[in-house]
Amino acid sequence: MKNRSEKWGAPVLDAPEGRRDEFVEPYFRQAKADQLVVILKAREPARILTAIGNKKDNRWHLQLAQRWVIQYNFYVHDRHWGRMFVRLSPYFPFSARVCLNQHHWLALRMQQQNIDFQQTTNAFLRCRDPKRLQELADSLTAHDLLVCARKWLNSFTPFFTERERRQAGCQHRLFFAQVEYCDNLIFHRRAALDALGERLLDANRTIGQPNKITVIFGRKITQHYRGKLQTVLEDLDLPNPVIRSHYGHGFIKQYVRDHLLLRTEPATNNVNDYAVNKAIDHLPELRTKLSSVIDNYHNVQQDILETFVDRGQLRQLGQPTILPSGRRIPGLKLDHPRQLALMHALLRFSHIAAESTFTTAELHPQTAEALGCSTADYRLSSLRYDLSKLRAKGLVEKIPHSRRYRLLPNGYRICLVFLASITCPDGFISCRN
Repeated sequence: MKNRSEKWGAPVLDAPEGRRDEFVEPYFRQAKADQLVVILKAREPARILTAIGNKKDNRWHLQLAQRWVIQYNFYVHDRHWGRMFVRLSPYFPFSARVCLNQHHWLALRMQQQNIDFQQTTNAFLRCRDPKRLQELADSLTAHDLLVCARKWLNSFTPFFTERERRQAGCQHRLFFAQVEYCDNLIFHRRAALDALGERLLDANRTIGQPNKITVIFGRKITQHYRGKLQTVLEDLDLPNPVIRSHYGHGFIKQYVRDHLLLRTEPATNNVNDYAVNKAIDHLPELRTKLSSVIDNYHNVQQDILETFVDRGQLRQLGQPTILPSGRRIPGLKLDHPRQLALMHALLRFSHIAAESTFTTAELHPQTAEALGCSTADYRLSSLRYDLSKLRAKGLVEKIPHSRRYRLLPNGYRICLVFLASITCPDGFISCRN
């Protein structure tokens, strides 16, 4: 390490007690492309191979164990990824962690394409071509991660030859260890952001209920669940505290950043919580899952806070629908018991946790229960007729080549409005649940 650091021109320093990103900031100011700027060493946990056995019988075997050892953090200015670092354990099997930030990657892509932008902490406040920015963000592939990681891991483990890497497979396999995915809502006025933040804090106790967590993370909470399940407020001394909802090995948090950003950020230390494999080849699937977590979180907040103003939508839903075949489907009625019972069953979180899909057989007993009768009195054929009304209005769709149906996002909101209207029949309907 000493010889290599002198060759690279990077000092080896003890890690500070405070934030490391602030400590290494001066070393990056004049950094060139693909330059190692500094190496920080610190005592941290790592999985290493240990020899287990006894001297008397001279019988030994190797076993992986978690130990606190001195590890080295290589801070690099990559030509494609910007600032990043690689943490490497000097003990076999040389476990490593590559930490990348796609915001730096996006900033370099836009600079190459001469797109004017203003960047802040993990966000872009302004961009001349936002459509192109989104296209670039979506273009990231697992291959981009692999190329960057392989380049630096091979550089920091020079004791393996190219022949050993190729024939014996002496190289690291890459998995997702920790993932963060953020959505930034930009406000023009801080006063508007503060007002919304106060309402969200007040609604925090409702967001933290297990049924809401089920909706947000798309994973049903069962009696076998053993992880943390709660929503807490942190950093209460700040003007805008942090709302953090825990699930499994991760959480989703919402907080104000850089005075004008409302950031919603799911993070996890185990992507298996979202039914995604850890190999980096599953990046597209993981990105879809985390994006849906953010959307679900925002939808839950909207359902809690939003006031629905009727501008003719309810009147249109009450009108009959004429299908292309000429068949006439009656409209929806606010006071129809069977229809309201069906909507009540659709909003059960067991369906939403299954990506809002269901079969009529699954829905039948729940609808009959909400209606206060038996499945013999409320037949399956009656349920299918009532469901056809919702399909005609585009609230529910049938999944092709399947017996399953899906409750659409607009259908979820309309069902909430209809059920809320039972106790609030005015033109302004409060959608609180």
